Formats: sequence, structure tokens, C-alpha cells
Amino acid sequence: MSVRVRQARHDDAADVAAFTADVWPDREMVDYIPDVFDRWVDSDGPAQRTVVAEAADGSVVGLCQGILLSDHEAWLQGMRMDPDHRGGGHGLAMVEDLFDWARDNGATVARNMVFSWNDAGLGQSVAAGFEPTCEFRWAHPEPRDADPSMTVESDPAAAWSYWTRSDARTALSGLALDAERSWALSELTPASLDRLADERAVFAVKGNGTRGMACRVRTTQDSTSDEPLAEYAVGAWADADAAAALFDAIRTDAAAIGVGATRVLIPETPRHVAEAAFVRAGISEWPDFVLTADLTGVE
Repeated sequence: MSVRVRQARHDDAADVAAFTADVWPDREMVDYIPDVFDRWVDSDGPAQRTVVAEAADGSVVGLCQGILLSDHEAWLQGMRMDPDHRGGGHGLAMVEDLFDWARDNGATVARNMVFSWNDAGLGQSVAAGFEPTCEFRWAHPEPRDADPSMTVESDPAAAWSYWTRSDARTALSGLALDAERSWALSELTPASLDRLADERAVFAVKGNGTRGMACRVRTTQDSTSDEPLAEYAVGAWADADAAAALFDAIRTDAAAIGVGATRVLIPETPRHVAEAAFVRAGISEWPDFVLTADLTGVE
């Protein structure tokens, strides 16, 4: 049976809301998709495509969005399927449509993110051609005035130099939070660090050389409260002392810009998670997985 995939329209909103009403019935989580669907449709354009899959009766039973993050990186997100139509090829058809769209726009790689506990999402991603790439966790240091025990400077060159030789970069395959798109990861570059140093914040922890780095990419709204939240693209450090200084610098930065909470992407390695816990940075309950599809093969 052929599956029809087309660009999403505003009049699809009721169907989308219906099949996203209880996406994770065993978890106390409310899906964000109904709240953003109309904005997704409005913002579609050359760098973004939102698609739906139709059942035989014309009702919408699937949703997915593709975004171009750079001249060669695409990001897929918001993959949702009506439980009554899983296994019918609708999800794969949407991914294939977005892979073709990304290729046509110059992308050579596509990535997505799946909660580590989402068995269905992980299986669907592998079936669609994604391969596991890396895993990360969130740290949530509380904003407050702090006094780092080591020198922390806004030095993007030093931050880049540390990042290139760090085990964090290896563990994360060179990825960090994208500077323009929330909940998307892209390749961290020297140019992006330079831009963030000018427009937001970059941190380099120094002591007998550079021993840690981080960068703030945005402030956004905390989904669990009414307070603004600061997002830091990545945190990387050499040891527990450097971690303490880095997170104290992040705490101070967050307090200075007046946010009530933070979110720092860190590698899901035993050392990084344990040392972040040791310096009381506040660790999320589970890791998230990033998967990658090579778009340069045979279409």
C-alpha cells in the first residue's frame, strides 16, 4: 500500500492533536506538538519542512519536521504516529520524504534525538536508516553569584583549543546545542564560538593551560515554570576542580542575566556525570540519544 506524504497545513491541527494526546501513557509528560503545530506550519520555508502522512481515508496519522541547521546538516524532529497506524510504513515514508528534501538542499547528514527510554522511537529511527551516534545528559546548576576557584575568561580561541582535544568532544562526536534551534544539535565550530563570544557568552577555564569550556546559546522559557531558562550548548572539563570552576561561572552568568534556571548539555560518560554530580550541578534523570543518517549514499 502506498503512503501519501505531503506538507502540513493548518487544517491538520485537529488530527495531530488527537494522535498526540497520549503519546507516552506510562509517563507524566505532555506532548509539546499541539502547542507548536500552527507555528511550525507558519514558519515552513526554504530551511524547514513539516510533513504529515495520510491514511487511506485522508485523515492525518503521522507528523515529522525537517530543519536545515547548516550548509550540510539537517535535523529531524517531532516524529509522531497514530498508534492505530504504526507498522504501516507511514513513519518511514515521512523520513524518506525529508531525507530527499534535505539532500536536494545540500545536506550530507541528518540527525535526530530520541529519549533513551523511548524504545519505539529508537527502533523507528534505526529502521529509517539512522545510526546511534552519541548520548548526552542535562546539568542544571542553580543561578546564583559564585566565585570560581580558577580563572574563567571569555576566550573563544582557548575554548576551541580545549574542545578539540577533549574527551567530551570525542564522546559527543563534535556536537553541541545548535545556536539557532532549541533541542537540535549541530557541529560546534570556531566561527560559532567567536559569534557566541560576541553575542552571548563563552567560558574558558584556565590553570596550567585551558582545562574546561562552555558557551551560552540562548534564553528560553522553562517548560516546568514561568521563569526564563538559559541554555548552554555544551560543558566540557578536565577534572572535578575544573568542573567546579566551570559550573560556578555558569551559575554566575545565569544570575547576571536574570534567569531562574539553566540547562547545560554534558556528555553521558561516567566521569562527566559523576563529576557534575560531585559539584552539585543538578543532573537530569536520564540521557538522550542522538542518531545520524548519512545522506550521501544511493537515494
